[in-house]
Amino acid sequence: MPDVNHSERRSAMVLGSSRLRRGWTQHAKARVQSGSRDSSTAHSIDAQCYIAVMYRVFPLLALVSMASPAFPAPPQKSFDEVVKQATSARHEDRTNEAIGLYREAVKMRPSWDEGWLLLGTVLYDQDRFPEAQDSFAHFVTIKPQPGPAWAMKGLCEFEMHDYSQARTDLQTWGRGDIRGGGELTEVAAFHWAMLLTRQGEFVRALYMLADRARQDGESPPLVEAMGLASLRMPNLPVDYPAEFRERVWLAGKSAFYASVHDYARSEEYSHRLLSKYGQQPEVHYLEGTHRLFELKPAEAAQEFRKELQISPQHAPAMLELARIDIDAGDQAEALSLARRATEIDPANPDAHHILGRALLEAGQAKEGSQELEAAERLAPDNPAVHFHLATAYKELGRKQDADREMSTYAALKKKSLDLDSGERRDAVPSLEAPE
Repeated sequence: MPDVNHSERRSAMVLGSSRLRRGWTQHAKARVQSGSRDSSTAHSIDAQCYIAVMYRVFPLLALVSMASPAFPAPPQKSFDEVVKQATSARHEDRTNEAIGLYREAVKMRPSWDEGWLLLGTVLYDQDRFPEAQDSFAHFVTIKPQPGPAWAMKGLCEFEMHDYSQARTDLQTWGRGDIRGGGELTEVAAFHWAMLLTRQGEFVRALYMLADRARQDGESPPLVEAMGLASLRMPNLPVDYPAEFRERVWLAGKSAFYASVHDYARSEEYSHRLLSKYGQQPEVHYLEGTHRLFELKPAEAAQEFRKELQISPQHAPAMLELARIDIDAGDQAEALSLARRATEIDPANPDAHHILGRALLEAGQAKEGSQELEAAERLAPDNPAVHFHLATAYKELGRKQDADREMSTYAALKKKSLDLDSGERRDAVPSLEAPE
């Protein structure tokens, strides 16, 4: 390690040489003026020689002192040594030390993907989300199959309130083949569902949350999230109006118990919701979806019609009625309702999907395929759309296109085994469905 007093020593030496030169010069002049010719000459010569030598020696000494530190620098640690120390620090909960060492290691070797992942994980555990997000961003760019890191990156972005990017990354994670352990899947799927609700994709969100309810059981955050999705409120649990608290809680409890097939408890909360908020939008629509879940289509249809009396432009209620009509063989009303819903909400893939199905059932395969293609463009990950589009192509004699759509349907259904992709159970055929 360099001598900390090196600058002071150098200054003293330079200052000393200056003083010494001035002293010998003055001494020589005094002897010359003393009157002793021989001795003054001799001393003058001696002084001149000394000065000449010193002018050369002192700068050299100063340079030597600058170039030679008092102590040698310690040897630099190797990459493997830094990694070993970082691992020990992490295992022994010396978190700040581990973070510093992992930073040092990835700086030494930026291509070390595991280092970026470990650094991001430690930072995430410390709620240092922007720094963790940066580490996970490095990891996903250099790892061929980053898998769970997309979820971790998305969770960081959720905490940073970068909801758009969080949804994109969580969707990338959900579409992948490697999703990580059970705890990560639970947390990431829950946050993804909340973001789907915020985006207005209430059906997908509610089906994902129902899956979490069956696997994880009841919790206040889950009930609140299910209430928001059930009432079709595009909010997160942290930002919806306070006056909706009771309504959201009642709706969430009803949705939770319906998802775990405790229909008596579900109806208990539904009745409380209806008795207090029955004239408010979305309440009868929610009640209708519960009746559908219990396989009571006639009762569900009554609730959807009540919702349309309160909210005449309620496209989702129209589409639910159209579904019930298709199953009952009432193609005329199904077509009318589906067309109206498409006019009200032309960017709704469900509207084009149901209209396409109604057209198929009415024997209009060409028109039906066009609506289903529109639904596919708007919702490429919905397996049911691909199944019904394959059916339309088969009726049109387009075997190659039909086979392609069935292959896509099968692949999407396989991926949705762990994370529900959001399609309705009564609209999605099984793989063994007849062609």
